[in-house]
Amino acid sequence: MGARHGADHLGPLPAFMTPGDGVVPIVTPMGDKMWLVRDYALGRLVLSDQRFSRAAATKPGAPRFNDSQPAPDAVMSMDGADHARLRRVVSGAFSTRRVAALTPAVERLADERLDALAAAGPGADLVAELATPLPLSVLCSLLGVPPEDGDLFRDRVEVLFDISASTPREKSRRRLELVDYMAELIERKRRGTDEDLLTGLIAAHDQGTLSQGELLTLGLSLLMAGYETTVGQIGLSVLALLSDPAAHADLRARPETLDPVVDELLRLTPSTPLSFPRVAVEPVRLGAVTVQAGEAVVVSLLHGNRDTDTWTTPEGLCPRGQDVPHLTFGHGVHRCVGAPLARLQLRIVLERLLRRFPDLRVAEGPESVVWKEGLSIRGLARLRVEW
Repeated sequence: MGARHGADHLGPLPAFMTPGDGVVPIVTPMGDKMWLVRDYALGRLVLSDQRFSRAAATKPGAPRFNDSQPAPDAVMSMDGADHARLRRVVSGAFSTRRVAALTPAVERLADERLDALAAAGPGADLVAELATPLPLSVLCSLLGVPPEDGDLFRDRVEVLFDISASTPREKSRRRLELVDYMAELIERKRRGTDEDLLTGLIAAHDQGTLSQGELLTLGLSLLMAGYETTVGQIGLSVLALLSDPAAHADLRARPETLDPVVDELLRLTPSTPLSFPRVAVEPVRLGAVTVQAGEAVVVSLLHGNRDTDTWTTPEGLCPRGQDVPHLTFGHGVHRCVGAPLARLQLRIVLERLLRRFPDLRVAEGPESVVWKEGLSIRGLARLRVEW
């Protein structure tokens, strides 16, 4: 089995994210030991096999990757029936039909941002002017968060994803502020007649499907997980495409290939490089090693997406797409429920951005591309472009 990945345009990665294959021991930023899976097939096994438990990874004493992991009552921290119960509550909002119905609203929001870019141009920071505000507006609209509250949320959420940039005390304070905000918003929603996802979650709570704690955590999880990852994915995908002149030119000449190109950009440059940890509930053989019960495993989605035994073009963008599903949104029952919405936003951004600015290019100078550091999510702090 042979996973390989190059360093071009991958930005800062944890020290243990070195090229290689198979399953290797690592020490996490918290000082705990885990197994890192860098192989596509073994990664899919870990992500879908019930012998690897997400719930066990949240218990006291379990190996920890960092201090920005989901709460134990979050949908991504549960197994079995509890996970299925919470998943059912939100899955309808992200169905193919529901997401398709959001298309006109996402297109309008994207066009508004691009109109502002064109008016202010001929250069802009795409992270500040497009990649950040668009997902926030989309999620606020979907969940029913008032637009004027968007800045409050944005200013606090990134702290929860960082590994080293903020102190545990700062993260705790920001987390409590977000919980207080969500609790207050839920009470406001109870008195209204809105038809949004958060109102639907409140109805599920009132019917006994969700506890009060699960309601709060689920509302925050949907906002946080869908926001930071999509911001990162838009910036990373635009950078990867502009850094590949042949692929950029081919997409402009053949816009009908947009869907496979979007899938390839998701594969090559995932904003989430690692899965959440899972703990083995019994001994499991993984390649050349045996993971013992109680030991934790984390999957490198980035390595798996570039496995040379799996992909026809592991390192480069294949404009025709590839036959194997990538791991960027995970695999199995915990596959990202918001994947259709993230894909829709990325598709609309790329289609409209390249149509409006056919000569789009990364601006000259070392400060044009600035990476975020110390985060569990990959992304850009700045992507300055010209046209």
